[in-house]
Amino acid sequence: MSLLHIEEPAGTRSAWDSSHPLWALGFRPFYLAAAVFAALAIPLWMARYLGWWSADVASWLHVGFNWHMHEMVFGMAAAVVVGFLYTAAFAWTGSWTPVRGKLAALVTLWLMGRLAMLAAAPLVGAAIDWLFLPAAAWPLWQVLSKSGNKRNYFLVGLLALMAVANGVFHAIALGWLATTPIAPAQAAILVIVLMESAIGTRIIPMFTRNGAPGSTPLVQPRLDRWSLGLIAGFALAWVAVAPAWLITPLGVAAAALVLLRLWRWQALRTGSYPLLWIMHLSYAWIAAGLLLLVLSRWQMVSASAGFHALTVGSMAGLILGMMTRTTLGHTGRPLRAGKMETAMFGLIQLSALSRVLSALGWDYGPALLALSALCWTGAFCLYVRVYAPYLANRRLDGKPG
Repeated sequence: MSLLHIEEPAGTRSAWDSSHPLWALGFRPFYLAAAVFAALAIPLWMARYLGWWSADVASWLHVGFNWHMHEMVFGMAAAVVVGFLYTAAFAWTGSWTPVRGKLAALVTLWLMGRLAMLAAAPLVGAAIDWLFLPAAAWPLWQVLSKSGNKRNYFLVGLLALMAVANGVFHAIALGWLATTPIAPAQAAILVIVLMESAIGTRIIPMFTRNGAPGSTPLVQPRLDRWSLGLIAGFALAWVAVAPAWLITPLGVAAAALVLLRLWRWQALRTGSYPLLWIMHLSYAWIAAGLLLLVLSRWQMVSASAGFHALTVGSMAGLILGMMTRTTLGHTGRPLRAGKMETAMFGLIQLSALSRVLSALGWDYGPALLALSALCWTGAFCLYVRVYAPYLANRRLDGKPG
């Protein structure tokens, strides 16, 4: 799954012009929008959580636990997934995914969803928000099917599953289904974990081999298939609320294979290469999250600890790792991490650790929660500060994209 270098013609234009470099390929606007949103959403949620808002503000902004849970998964993460898949599909097939006006329309729909979820009437917000994933999945399916790229059809299927989970979430929030909205949000998180597991299986060993001199990561396709199958089996069992005796062997075996494969991919050789160690370390959080969820099924820890290991540790870590690498590669820049990249990677890992420890009930839990929020916000603010100019300007090598 090697991503090709692509670039767009020269020219200085308004960002509102569909021919602006920002609209040249999917990663550009979606990465920027997702990073800005991530940097704003957590402080907004923490202000609400800590009761810093007046009653008047709280009455017209729908910021609460359900909003926080929904927006991190179906808002921020979904935008990054779509931006990455549009960029990767272009590299896989040589056919253009949405660009220019079509891409701008999809980003606008995503932004409308965020605003609607924040301030619109619940039914209006649900309708606008839900449209994004089907609208984004359709052109991806067209590109893959026209090129005969059957190997990646499953990614469209996973986007469809996320759309289903989002629909169920809204049906519950609107009172149409009598259950908790936590269930579909958790299902969507597990879908993203399966997606990042599959993509990581392809790219992490390859990037390690190319980026860490002397490394020889060992890839065993049969072991990879077993690992992905166990993760999928665990996800199905969790969503089906299977008993602990069934979930335990699935989760322990899946976590063990994740760690075994990381060992064989020579994760310990990547310590001097931030663009590599962030991927290995974030991938390892999948194993931690699965084990914590197994313990939660035995009522030994909170399920929140497991899901925050999967979201902040694995998902956000891989998001920052891939957003930096994709942006550098697809804007014609060297694949090297400087002090800013190392700082943002360290911050997101500290955010994950402190958030999980807080969920595990460690002393100074509120302080750990605040530390996690500050580190998260700092990491995404750094990405915006450093990478916004890269995303909004043409490639250095003059290629399209």
